[in-house]
Amino acid sequence: MKRQLILIGDRVLVKADDAKEITSSGLYLPQGAVEKEKVHSGKVVNVGPGLLVSDPQDIASEVWKESKDSGARYIPLQARLGDHAIFLRSAAVEIEFENTKYVIVPHSAILALVRYDVKPEEI
Repeated sequence: MKRQLILIGDRVLVKADDAKEITSSGLYLPQGAVEKEKVHSGKVVNVGPGLLVSDPQDIASEVWKESKDSGARYIPLQARLGDHAIFLRSAAVEIEFENTKYVIVPHSAILALVRYDVKPEEI
């Protein structure tokens, strides 16, 4: 049975880059120092549907009546599959899914996205 990880709302699933344990000057960093970095980055592997918005017509109607249209409406996220996200580590939540470590990041914690004209695997 194949499992699927479904993200809710404005969440982004990121496969974090391997933390660098050595600085550009050649100094080795302990694991605790690497984990305390405030900004991390990684590849976007899945995105949620976006920010949920309500239909303006629903606000004027009586809340106890059933809505004829049950379709949710979302504002899509800027992050896309394959983007390289730079995000605040403090807002991310680490998970492990099918023996792979990921982080779930709220879209608001993403500082910047690097988007390639070609697929990152081709670079």
